[in-house]
Amino acid sequence: MISGGLTEAQPATPEIQEMANTIKPQLEEKTNETYEEFEAVEYKTQVVAGMNYYIKIQVGNDHYIHVKVFKSLPQHNTALALTGYQADKSKDDELMGF
Repeated sequence: MISGGLTEAQPATPEIQEMANTIKPQLEEKTNETYEEFEAVEYKTQVVAGMNYYIKIQVGNDHYIHVKVFKSLPQHNTALALTGYQADKSKDDELMGF
């Protein structure tokens, strides 16, 4: 894995869904929306001073949001942080760094 580069997209795992669930309240506060459906579909990672996770989340029939979640290094022991999002995405939109 190259520091700073994004990995290839991978199917979401239960761990990724758990991360998405953790940041859901942060996202709902930023977007002023309540999401009934919130299913992580796929993700990419990026090594930084910790790890960025780019996660594609299905929030409706063909409505998706891309979120960027920062997970600090274990010794820092800080909570997951939503550091960005892109709304109005579709199933076919590629996860990109932002």
